[in-house]
Amino acid sequence: MKSGVWRVEFNKNSTITEIIKKWCSENDIEINSQQLEQFEKYAAMLKDWNEKMNLTAITDDEGIAVKHFIDSIALLRYHEIKGRVIDIGTGAGFPGVPLKIMRPEIDLTLLDSLNKRLVFLGEVCREINIKAELVHSRAEEGSRKVEYRECFDLAVSRAVANLPALCEYCLPYVKTGGAFISFKGPDGEKEIEAAEKAFNILGGKVENSDTLILPDGSSRTLIYISKIKPTPDKYPRRGQKINKNPI
Repeated sequence: MKSGVWRVEFNKNSTITEIIKKWCSENDIEINSQQLEQFEKYAAMLKDWNEKMNLTAITDDEGIAVKHFIDSIALLRYHEIKGRVIDIGTGAGFPGVPLKIMRPEIDLTLLDSLNKRLVFLGEVCREINIKAELVHSRAEEGSRKVEYRECFDLAVSRAVANLPALCEYCLPYVKTGGAFISFKGPDGEKEIEAAEKAFNILGGKVENSDTLILPDGSSRTLIYISKIKPTPDKYPRRGQKINKNPI
């Protein structure tokens, strides 16, 4: 298990682009002026739309830059992402949209159960000129469709759920040889042992976990789960069963 302390000092009056640019520079991640402009436009839309609908409780520039944008792209420090990527339970677009900004060559799908969030994301994609497939579906229902079942190179999720449940929601989307990266809080590694049965049943295997500290001092654990065999057809179960009786 690896860890990284990425505490970057910045002026409290720094702009979103200044915070992201400095963080990328100090973590050897390339970013250009067009990408910084995309993040700036995305943040402006997030704040504007948040006045009309509940997208996020984080609305200050520093919080958006750190807790949404840097948190989303942090995995680039450890993992290469490519091919077909799905963000499950994307919400206001995290981590999928920031990853697409940084890696425009990926084929991105954003899945969420709330259509009004997807309306927002459609406008974001048009405004910042990126392409993404928007899917209105519950996570456990989407992977039953042939066009999404075991078709993705990578699934990512910042959804708030225990790791066994997240694996049942997400691994059915991943093809054998692909991976699922779960964004967890500071206690993420403690969930790995509890999810061993789920990994075995659903076709996953934990390769590593990366613990990092974001510029505001908060901790994040990225759990990298390889898909080593197909998920049995009976999974995922209905959402109520997943949450009440995790594997």
